Amino acid sequence: MSSEPGRSLGSKMIRFAVVGLANTAIDLVAFTVLLWLALPPLAANVGAWLVAVAFSFVANRFWSFERDRSIPLSHSIFRFISLGALISLGVSSAFIIGLSGWTGVWPAKIAGIIVAAVLNFLAARWSIEGRLLR
Repeated sequence: MSSEPGRSLGSKMIRFAVVGLANTAIDLVAFTVLLWLALPPLAANVGAWLVAVAFSFVANRFWSFERDRSIPLSHSIFRFISLGALISLGVSSAFIIGLSGWTGVWPAKIAGIIVAAVLNFLAARWSIEGRLLR
């Protein structure tokens, strides 16, 4: 565990939300830059996600959650990135594919980010702390 044992679930949720807001800003800036560089929206989404997930893992590991030291760092990273790919990248890409024709790329991207937020909290907590609900 970290140097702050017993941090409340509420505290973790607030910290995760702060990291999530910063992560979302990083994702959107990278997405904008990659679109400006003429990448197709799905390629821009993958590139932006890669930048954002690296920041998110480090910030959540050191600030939001209490690391379970029995989980090797390589396993924690693998879990975080795998679940992040499935949830964040999967949901946002599905929304871009499914909604961008009707709403445009930006509303579809934002909707995907919102839908993935709660699932990401549970996934990040499991990846770093080794638990979901307790």
